[in-house]
Amino acid sequence: MEYGSIEREIHVDASPEVVFEVVSRPEHISEWWTDDADIEATPGAVGELVWGDRAEVVPITVVNAEPPRLFSFRWCYPDGKVDESANSLLVTFELTPSGTGTTIRLTETGFREMGWEAAKVAEQYREHGVGWDTFVPRLGAYLARLVSTP
Repeated sequence: MEYGSIEREIHVDASPEVVFEVVSRPEHISEWWTDDADIEATPGAVGELVWGDRAEVVPITVVNAEPPRLFSFRWCYPDGKVDESANSLLVTFELTPSGTGTTIRLTETGFREMGWEAAKVAEQYREHGVGWDTFVPRLGAYLARLVSTP
């Protein structure tokens, strides 16, 4: 296996503008992915994703924020600290209008570049793949509830 990138795609019945808000704003991110989030959708902004009662806090840095079509960030920094010179994983949400909704294409790259041993690359790739298999459908379900609420 190459472990180059993880890709997931889903179609939702929500506009790209709504989807962009849901993948980039903390109050929405914490509804489908994390328990809490603190981030601003501005390139270069540093924030955090939180799971549990701050049991796991992961720093992220926004790379691109081009509403309503693109949002990307870096995470999984070595030693858990933002380091622009270090390798980290890049997550990108590409939003494409499709019919009355949006096609969301999520891509996560950078596994081979992390400098991990082969077994750790395989383990992290597998864990992240399973994670996105859980959270991308939750993103779709959250968007469906959000747009159907009067």
